Amino acid sequence: MHPAPRALRRAAAAVALLATAVSCAPQPEASSDKPSASAGNICARGKLATETPGRLTVATDEPAYEPWFQDDDPANGKGFESAVAYAVAEELGYGKEKVVWQTVPFNKAFAPGEKTFDFDINQVSISEERKKAVDFSSGYYDVRQAVVALKGSRAAKAKSIADLKGVKLGAQVGTTSLDYIDDVVRPTRKAAVYAKNDQAKSALKNGQVDAIVVDLPTAFYITGAEITDAVIVGQFENQGGTPEQFGLVLDKGSALTSCVSRAVDALRDDGTLQKIEQQWLSDAVDAPVLK
Repeated sequence: MHPAPRALRRAAAAVALLATAVSCAPQPEASSDKPSASAGNICARGKLATETPGRLTVATDEPAYEPWFQDDDPANGKGFESAVAYAVAEELGYGKEKVVWQTVPFNKAFAPGEKTFDFDINQVSISEERKKAVDFSSGYYDVRQAVVALKGSRAAKAKSIADLKGVKLGAQVGTTSLDYIDDVVRPTRKAAVYAKNDQAKSALKNGQVDAIVVDLPTAFYITGAEITDAVIVGQFENQGGTPEQFGLVLDKGSALTSCVSRAVDALRDDGTLQKIEQQWLSDAVDAPVLK
């Protein structure tokens, strides 16, 4: 038996009324301390959803080593990474006066957990393992790892990776430098691990290790300005056929990742990154390749 037409009309009217009530009901607002850009303009210059509205918070470690920074002062714009950070900030619409620096230890920058910075710049190599905990921008510098030893030492005479297997090597904890010791050299003696590069350099000077592994520009600075009786033994080839790259570190799932990558890409395309590299890393000439 079918319902009467009048009953059908009443039922339809009730459903329509209910739908209208639901659509008009106030909806809870998403709570966030950060400003939100419109969906169509998430990378609006100077209006990103940053940690502090109207400011860009950039992090790095302390001390801030040369040639990446100068005078242990990231905010002065001197040194390769300080210059890159300000160039990225400008591309995003934040002048120098809108950039706030924050100290974050190297290992904490890419450890799991919410970040208090917008991006970190600290010679952090992009890797699939680190991507599990943080986001990375496009690479802003292609880098190789190098071996530094005291002149006249056994390690200084090494011509190949095999020649390094029996020497005592050291590197900073959590770095690609240490990975190269463990995965590429595979020495017969366990590598010495240090919390800071300064400690690794002191160990080299004091004879506690035969050689240390650092990135190539740092190796040139160490041998040219800090430990003048040390030499660059050589550099390692890139592993897996792709260059090792430093990337800016962002919070996992950060809304800024695509904007920051776009800024880095633009600086590479217009030649800015190359100019900054020539200005601050021009002394890092080639070193022998260890095979």
